Amino acid sequence: MTAGIAQRYLNIDGYIAGKKVFILGSGDIGLIMARRMTLEGAKVLGVAELMPYSNGLSRNIAQCLNDFNIPLYLSHTVTKIIGKGRLEAIEISQVDEKFNPIAGTEKRFDVDTLLLSIGLVPANELLDDINIKNNPRTRGAFVNESMETEVPGIFSCGNVLHVHDLVDFVTNEGRKAGNSAAKYLKGALIETSDAIICNPGNGIGYIVPGKIRLVNVDMSVKLNFRVRQPFHDVWLIVKMDGAVIRKIKKPHMLPAEMETLEIKKELLTNPNGVLSVEVSNE
Repeated sequence: MTAGIAQRYLNIDGYIAGKKVFILGSGDIGLIMARRMTLEGAKVLGVAELMPYSNGLSRNIAQCLNDFNIPLYLSHTVTKIIGKGRLEAIEISQVDEKFNPIAGTEKRFDVDTLLLSIGLVPANELLDDINIKNNPRTRGAFVNESMETEVPGIFSCGNVLHVHDLVDFVTNEGRKAGNSAAKYLKGALIETSDAIICNPGNGIGYIVPGKIRLVNVDMSVKLNFRVRQPFHDVWLIVKMDGAVIRKIKKPHMLPAEMETLEIKKELLTNPNGVLSVEVSNE
């Protein structure tokens, strides 16, 4: 079952999923459940992660795995499920750079439960029902600087827009969407076809918002984005129509941790231009 379902069973219904547990995927809920299951008396035998790096926050790796001596198997995945009626064992294997299992690397674990923590997707069923176009990179809606979707008067925020690390980010985004909706009802949001397109460059997975209408920006605009892979000791480059407008030294960036960047309005010189963010070693 998913780590989220196991969490619900434990927190709301008072049921523990099993006593000998293995977790596939190092998402934050899976890491948190590794600790929680251990505290509830279960034995968590390990966590396997397909990628060569964890997809959870660094603090969760430290507090939920390292503190409880739960091993993390990077570049591994489950390749065999064993059991009849109830799970009895699993087999994991190391994978190569193309994610193909490597023969001879199999490891068997006798378990009664396998929890899946293999990523979240935004709860965007409502967007599908009203035919709002999704951003293929975030699986949420395309929004502008006001959190407004491509359908005027409909706003998106939180986990309907993109997956967040912390509830604080969801709260702040919700406030912005709510304030923008109020402005829309009062006729204070200016509708215009002029818009800066936000383009994720080298190493960047996505940027929210997808476009910026300068007439609705007061002093600055906040960009949220994620990198595609771990980076260490690199530069974050922001360009306006190809010209560098900001250059920021970053000691480390991880796909599991959302990055936030504030750009002053005065730097956005072309209301119909392209704003890009990219990672560079120079």
